[in-house]
Amino acid sequence: MNSRLIRSAVACATGAALMSALAGCQEDRADAAPAGPATVAGVQIKQDKKLHDALPEEILRSGTVRVATDIPYPPFEMYVKEGSHDMTGLDYDLGQALGAKLGVKFTFTPQKFDGLVPAIQAGKFEAAMSALTDNRKRQQVVDFVDYSQSGSGLLVAEGNPQKITTLDDLCGKKVAVQAATNQLKLLQDHQGSCGSSKMDIQTYPKDSDAQLALRSGKVVAQVLTKPAAGWVAKTADNGAAFDLVEDPTAPGGYNASPNGIAVSKKLPALTAAIQRALQQLIDEGTLKKIYDNYGVASIAVEQATKNAAVD
Repeated sequence: MNSRLIRSAVACATGAALMSALAGCQEDRADAAPAGPATVAGVQIKQDKKLHDALPEEILRSGTVRVATDIPYPPFEMYVKEGSHDMTGLDYDLGQALGAKLGVKFTFTPQKFDGLVPAIQAGKFEAAMSALTDNRKRQQVVDFVDYSQSGSGLLVAEGNPQKITTLDDLCGKKVAVQAATNQLKLLQDHQGSCGSSKMDIQTYPKDSDAQLALRSGKVVAQVLTKPAAGWVAKTADNGAAFDLVEDPTAPGGYNASPNGIAVSKKLPALTAAIQRALQQLIDEGTLKKIYDNYGVASIAVEQATKNAAVD
């Protein structure tokens, strides 16, 4: 409990200053007014009081779940337009839907990808939503509520001039990937299949930086989540900049695994509430409608699982 809450509790219990204490208690709870209904993907979502009341006391007091996200990473996280600070994307929309269901606000703040989990550990955020792969290493320090299942895809220049069709075709070539991601591990693990003709793996701090390298011809391909690769191929320069490689041996992407909402291990009640709220969104059909808006309905899960890593 932080010092502000301790002072508040003491004040509320002190009979000698009852009136001022009551006023102080009311003031401390003012920020906890439940968030109103939200319309997401054309669906109006209202608070479930039982889920709201099951939230941790600190979340009830603040009325907010602080969420870290690495932006941009379409279709999961994007800005509404260039130069804007207003966010959109699959994760952002899902966060607003979960917030409305839980009766609190999900506030998103940009954070570098490799700093997402450490920021939760440091107490700067309660959660992270950023197409994070649920794996056992991360589970050591955070819990996951899994909301999609997808693998890695290959993004190449328009027309696929190098005729890349599989991961094996990347051997001996320069490949771009974002640092500290599951896609980097995929490439590193595949090096053994390249024999003496290893890939030249180029890491970048942001996904958008890797795409710039692909545009300029510094690399022959970028490896990223397949939903993101498909979105970029569809939307960049109105579909004229990149192509998505479709490998028939991996229709859902390479090493398909769960993506999860990372939640602080110090807040198990928040994890449980998010999991139950997500299941309601699944059962009501809202989750697939959100994903449909971004052309990735196929990655939606049927069950809201916890820590369902497959590694």
